Amino acid sequence: MSNDNGLINAIKSHNPFDRPLVVRSQDIWVTGFPDVPSLNAHASGAVFDAIERVRTKQQSVIGITIKAEKGLGKSHLISRIRRRLQTDGSALFVYTSEINDLNRIKAEFLRNLANSLKHIGSQGMSQWRELATAIFNEAYNKAFTPDEMVRHFSEVLKVNSKVVEHWTDRVLGIKHDIENPDIIAAILWTLSSNPSEERYAINWLAGQELPQSRADALGLANTSPQDREAQAFSTVRQILDLISDYKPIVICFDELESILMCNDAGYTASQVTAILAKDLYDKIKRGVFITAMFPQTWTDQIRALKEAESVTDRIAQKSIELTYLKSEDVITLVSQWLRDFYNQQGVTSPNSVYPFDEDKLKELGKERPMVRKVLQWCKENWSEPTEFTPPSHPVESAYKKELAAIESKIQDGIEDKTKVANALRFSFSTLVGQVLEKVKITEIADIKARSVDQGYINFKIVGQENGNIVKIGVAILQGVSGRFLQAGLKRLIEYKEFDLTRGCLIRSKKISSGTKAKQYLDILLSSHLGGEWVLLKAEEIKPILAISSVIKAQNDYELTEAEIIDFIIQNRIVLDNNLIHEILSDPSGEIPKDAIDEDN
Repeated sequence: MSNDNGLINAIKSHNPFDRPLVVRSQDIWVTGFPDVPSLNAHASGAVFDAIERVRTKQQSVIGITIKAEKGLGKSHLISRIRRRLQTDGSALFVYTSEINDLNRIKAEFLRNLANSLKHIGSQGMSQWRELATAIFNEAYNKAFTPDEMVRHFSEVLKVNSKVVEHWTDRVLGIKHDIENPDIIAAILWTLSSNPSEERYAINWLAGQELPQSRADALGLANTSPQDREAQAFSTVRQILDLISDYKPIVICFDELESILMCNDAGYTASQVTAILAKDLYDKIKRGVFITAMFPQTWTDQIRALKEAESVTDRIAQKSIELTYLKSEDVITLVSQWLRDFYNQQGVTSPNSVYPFDEDKLKELGKERPMVRKVLQWCKENWSEPTEFTPPSHPVESAYKKELAAIESKIQDGIEDKTKVANALRFSFSTLVGQVLEKVKITEIADIKARSVDQGYINFKIVGQENGNIVKIGVAILQGVSGRFLQAGLKRLIEYKEFDLTRGCLIRSKKISSGTKAKQYLDILLSSHLGGEWVLLKAEEIKPILAISSVIKAQNDYELTEAEIIDFIIQNRIVLDNNLIHEILSDPSGEIPKDAIDEDN
């Protein structure tokens, strides 16, 4: 062949299988792995058929449960469905896998719904903008595309600052079942070409409390922290009903086997999610529900629910099992990966599975392997360069993958106070028994509090410093403002009530002067209490969030906690992290100069 040298160099310099072979939640939204349509075609075909039945109004709602052992391709299948919908526009797509607080499942789902609709739809813009355009077109009998609608919004807003208010009133004239007009207004604000206005509108739709100045500017009412969970389901239902007026909605629940085990009622993550799916099924006008889980989860947890029959009758109208690979599937899978690789390298291979032996691949197929096992075999049997390359740490590729995912959406990550809190708590747990900033850490403890006080101080670092016991209460008050911020700071200064010797606020944004929250902050930072405000910085929290994501997905990556801890120690991910040091160091008592002004 004329390109022999190029082919050999490509094989020596690149191993296309040397990458994390786990499809994680963030991969659902990107091209990611090569798709092999023939694999599990029976499952994707059944889903596409269900979508078509709902789209053509033969059925209003269909629930599909996909059962498969780890590594059989559940997430690959979901990614295929998402890409198809982005191409043909037959439905909007919502994906939920990260449930950080099982006791606030409805608010968590609202957040996932809002974040899913931020992703690009079939018309080159966010699914939020697709929905906003459809709402406007119906109200005014127009036929704008989302791109045209964004330009139209910008032009009208220049001459009429009340445009959203006027459009909302027009929409409400035909949408009589909308209970909260602000939902319409917020969706219309997503058409703004001002990124700040669009972002705050989506944050409001996600259930976040906005800075009052931002809420006033958009004409949206803030919800109290106490009402947020109660109102979340109503908001979800109204948004889904709006979507259903124009297109079906496909809602996918994945990764139900969470390490978060139980909520206050004693339900596991999979049980809480299944009950939510049942409740949504009963309430929405038009859609397809997909729940993906292990067969054992179905048997031991879903079927064990008291209301098992009512749940399974809805979420599993169709039950689909994914299958192990056969010999011809192995050849197809490997050929697709290699075809993509050689095309990227601009070289031609002598056959579809080169440099592998087709007979060996067929032998592998006789073992009825999982997709991941085949890809792992290819990784290990790829022709390597002759020079010695030291083996990488087993956690390294997973960490790099999660870090890249965090970096791509750091704005969302840094605003998720629960995720930040969980990541920091895990990081500090790796330091128990060590001395850092003169503090010997002995325990990372929960805050014992009445229900009304829970959720404000995230955890407590217990240790010894210069012979004295220290108990540092850590409150991540990020992504909140107004009443929640005030309530959190009020509790952070109540050292006796919560058994603290020091309070530590973690936040990136300024706290407005003249507010009750600022009064509590001044008390916290006073010499009397000796508390501290540690500035939350993206660069410092990214590695903490990434390694926390690895520990959360350790079963998917087939890693042990000991391996992950060893990687953390070897690479000093926690030990050298400035944010960790700042939380433990002697308080400065000062307001950080680099805190962000939300109004700018």
